[in-house]
Amino acid sequence: MAILNGPLMSLDASGSVAGALTFSKWKGRNYVRQLVVPANPKTVKQVSVRAMMKFLSQGWAAVGATPKATWNAPAAADSVSAFNAFIQRNLKRWASYLSPTQTYPAPNTGTVGTLAAQSIIAGVRQLTVQVSLTAVNTNWGLMIHRSQTTGFTPSFSTLVMCKVKTTTAAEQFVDTPLNPGLYYYKLLPFTTEGVLGATFAEISGTAT
Repeated sequence: MAILNGPLMSLDASGSVAGALTFSKWKGRNYVRQLVVPANPKTVKQVSVRAMMKFLSQGWAAVGATPKATWNAPAAADSVSAFNAFIQRNLKRWASYLSPTQTYPAPNTGTVGTLAAQSIIAGVRQLTVQVSLTAVNTNWGLMIHRSQTTGFTPSFSTLVMCKVKTTTAAEQFVDTPLNPGLYYYKLLPFTTEGVLGATFAEISGTAT
């Protein structure tokens, strides 16, 4: 991505040229980049990144004032908002299969929640994961990994959902749409400060 001043001999420019270049503005800065049309908008990498980005963007509001303030320094260094620094740095952590953190830099501390029960509720083109904890500790969320192969190892490419889990109450997370078939799930808890816990036992269900 190239940053521009006065693109196309004007103060601003937007849109695409000849199906090859696209001009736009981000945070007051003009830029131009190659126009790319994704061949497959639902690759495993895209699903994984979107799941984590959704978790982070929705979770920022609940982060306390003290941990939020720790993102001001990296935000200033990158000339972005604290929210954007929080998203960017945590997505970089996730690309290395590290859990997100509310504080920068990640303290890598805390104790994940302990599992009470988990189950799968089958449905038409969907499966509902139900889980409860016996103790919350400093748990922040759950990574929900899915595969059609039993005994799989959770990884960056198997994440389908990332959900806030800060209570002991039973909660349900719906995975849809799915093609009919048998699916296996593994859940991993993580703390507010970057500790990824051990994988819960594998569970499975059949979407109809």
